[in-house]
Amino acid sequence: MKTTVRWVDGMMMVGESASGHAVVMDGPEQVGGKNLGIRPMEMLLLGMGGCTTIDVLSMLKKMREEVRDCRAEITADRADDHPKVFTKIHIHFVVEGTNLDEKKVGKAIGLSADKYCSASIMLGKTATVTHDFEIHE
Repeated sequence: MKTTVRWVDGMMMVGESASGHAVVMDGPEQVGGKNLGIRPMEMLLLGMGGCTTIDVLSMLKKMREEVRDCRAEITADRADDHPKVFTKIHIHFVVEGTNLDEKKVGKAIGLSADKYCSASIMLGKTATVTHDFEIHE
């Protein structure tokens, strides 16, 4: 996998992925940014959220669960001192569907957390990563 981050101006950068997609990143005004894009550390959380959500949805589909919507709400704490790594990350899944089996949803989330989500497992080397979920019909 290869990606490129290109500096644009101030603290603004454009990240380009190997799959041909781009995202704007910027820093806050107090470090010379103009707040015109997402922060790089926010990108890490979004990437983890996307990775685990893909896992959960893929597994629930294989389990023949009828999912209409799924979101991962992520909260995180960072260390006060440099490097300001994530120390705690909590992922709250909200899964909507018809006759969803709570055990299957829990199993899919657990498998993602413990076996499949590379991003979550990697960030878990410095942070305590926890999960919970709720189901909406």
